[in-house]
Amino acid sequence: MQLIILLIYTPLVYTELHTFITTYTGVTGIEGIPEFWAVSTLDRQQLDYYDSINQTLTPRQKWLEDFSSTYKWKSNTENRKKEQDNLRNRIDKLINHNGTGIHTYQRMYGCSWDNETKKSEGFDMYSYDGETLFTLDINKRSYNTTMQQPFSAQWNKSVQFDFIIFLRHECLYWLKRFLSLATLNRRAVPKISLLQKDPVSHVVCHVTGFYPNGTTITWRKNGQPINHFLVEMGICLPNEDGTFQMRVGLHVIPAEWKKEQYVCVAEHKSWTEKIQTILTEDEVKSNYKKKSEAVFFMVPVVVVVVVVVAVAVVVCLKCLYRRLNSCKFFYNKCPTETQV
Repeated sequence: MQLIILLIYTPLVYTELHTFITTYTGVTGIEGIPEFWAVSTLDRQQLDYYDSINQTLTPRQKWLEDFSSTYKWKSNTENRKKEQDNLRNRIDKLINHNGTGIHTYQRMYGCSWDNETKKSEGFDMYSYDGETLFTLDINKRSYNTTMQQPFSAQWNKSVQFDFIIFLRHECLYWLKRFLSLATLNRRAVPKISLLQKDPVSHVVCHVTGFYPNGTTITWRKNGQPINHFLVEMGICLPNEDGTFQMRVGLHVIPAEWKKEQYVCVAEHKSWTEKIQTILTEDEVKSNYKKKSEAVFFMVPVVVVVVVVVAVAVVVCLKCLYRRLNSCKFFYNKCPTETQV
């Protein structure tokens, strides 16, 4: 049995595409875990959680705590309780597994919104044991499936016009509203750090704490964008607080960036100004520098140790010399055997 969470993964680095997704998962044949749980996400960030044991819809973001006392939140809780029974019952009518073994039932629905093109899409799909059974074609108001025609016809009878309206309008409303709440409660201005492993390595511009994730990060030389062959773009990664981070490498030798002006720039059209850092030797953070500084501070210590050892050796030699001279003087005064 393979458990697969049906989530849409979309790299949100150069685009204003946003997604609002709700996923229902039901499991049979495994003890010790809930038989059903539900999760909603906004741009891959978890918004809430519900399971069949607690049967309570819990917010996962602080900015949702006030909203969790509204009528809409209570309505969403009731919807998850209904889906807890509906999801399994609907698929049980199509597939006969005799009630034995481990099985998973999943549904994922929601909408996406591109703020640049102003285009939106609604989606809804069902899966069983990791295999997709039905995928909604919202324009045709029907589900595409690889199953036999009788099953497909039976399933399509359940496609309601109200649900199509929800995907095209209400879902987008909540997507934009949650996006607005999230934006107001997240730190938008990022922190830029310039990192270098050693003096011959490329310099990395590490930008963290920015929101939204459509932020553009570029390297510029004397005010002009740099050839993309010299720039290594990283991927946009989420932070724990809901903001994002990203790394962009610059493959230019130190002699070059010490001579010309290179700047790492982070910008977004919703910001009042660009965030930028000029590449200088003082701005670059490096483990190699720390090692050099450690050696620098160790030099005086080594010098002191060497001086102390040298002084000790000289003192010992003087003492030894004096003792040898004293011994010689002593034996010169003592009678020898022949004298006795």
